[in-house]
Amino acid sequence: MVKAFPLAHQNGRRRFLGQAAALGALAAFPVPGARAETTIRLPLPGGPDTRQLTAEFPEKGELILQRTRPPLLETPFAVFDHGVLTPNDQFYVRWHLSMIPSQVDVRTFRLVVDGHVTRPLSLSLAELLALPRVEMIAVNQCSGNSRGLFEPRVAGGQWDNGAMGNARWTGFRLRDLLDRAGVKPGAIQVRFSGLEAPAIPTMPYFRKSLTIDHARDGEVMVAYLMNGKQMPLLNGFPIRLIVPGWYSTYWTKMLSHIEVLDQPDENFWMKVAYRIPDTPSADVSPTETGYKTVPISRMNPRSFITNFQTGDTVKAGAPVSVQGIAFGGDCGVAGVSLSTNGGTSWQATQLGPDPGKYSFRRWQGQVTAPSSGVLTLSARCTNTKGEMQSWTPIWNPGGYMRNSIETTTLNIA
Repeated sequence: MVKAFPLAHQNGRRRFLGQAAALGALAAFPVPGARAETTIRLPLPGGPDTRQLTAEFPEKGELILQRTRPPLLETPFAVFDHGVLTPNDQFYVRWHLSMIPSQVDVRTFRLVVDGHVTRPLSLSLAELLALPRVEMIAVNQCSGNSRGLFEPRVAGGQWDNGAMGNARWTGFRLRDLLDRAGVKPGAIQVRFSGLEAPAIPTMPYFRKSLTIDHARDGEVMVAYLMNGKQMPLLNGFPIRLIVPGWYSTYWTKMLSHIEVLDQPDENFWMKVAYRIPDTPSADVSPTETGYKTVPISRMNPRSFITNFQTGDTVKAGAPVSVQGIAFGGDCGVAGVSLSTNGGTSWQATQLGPDPGKYSFRRWQGQVTAPSSGVLTLSARCTNTKGEMQSWTPIWNPGGYMRNSIETTTLNIA
């Protein structure tokens, strides 16, 4: 749900721009081989499973280093047990192209809106901050979140479950900006690009598109604040696109150009990359070929246990409080169920407050530990569309859209 606010006060705009200008001298990104303090082991069946933990990136705390340039930084899963909102300094990072500005001059920055419009725009940050203000809590999840858990292994960043985060985004509706530019009849898509650039001329710039109706639905927005603060450079400063309920490949960071199209977008990142099998759940056999593909789009429901990890120990015969997070994908959470017997039976859990249909939602349940052996915990989310997580993991060559039921096994002492 989008919450509207009155127009920002002039003093507020000056204060924001003043703070933004102070970020103009952010430190450059670490180079390959940068020192990391400790390591962590991720439960990746295809290995290798050891990763460095690093706090050397600007405005970032300790994150799992998946790749240095372009940066892939994963949120340690314990962070998700601390609250519904993911802290900015531990929010995951994912870029596609290696040429990323290490600083942005907010005095000269412009957002260009052109293409199939009657009034092309080139707007400063001050002009953008003057647009009617809105706010939304929404999950940002990489399309390849949990790719490292696919069996057989697929190519790409070998994420565990931490390539996601939930934040309160503040900005303005994309529809308001498009209305100011005056979309011409016949427009069918809106294409977005940011300040990241390829290292070599033959590599395509990163561009993603939405249909005109989706872009103007009143929920897609452009954000300049993240959890009430200026978003970190690595998460898209000074502005980024927010596409609630859809995977983050569409959430363009350092947004600088919006182009209205009167013909289908056939750039590489729409026509070739980020495509999934056009099958139920985007699932195919590892040996299957010749199937139709479509661009990845909306997220599906997921749930996670956050206060335990496999290998933890609980007391024999004692009550065990279990808690976690869930999200419905492109709609809200209807319920989360908990099983201790591999899905033979399920018990309902108690849902926490609802921060909005695109947000993480807390849940809590209680079970009793057996007198010996192990305690196996499984959580299952059902969204408000009636879609439910499955036991069977999907497989596709991109390693996209994993949302099978996760299991946590505890030892009994």
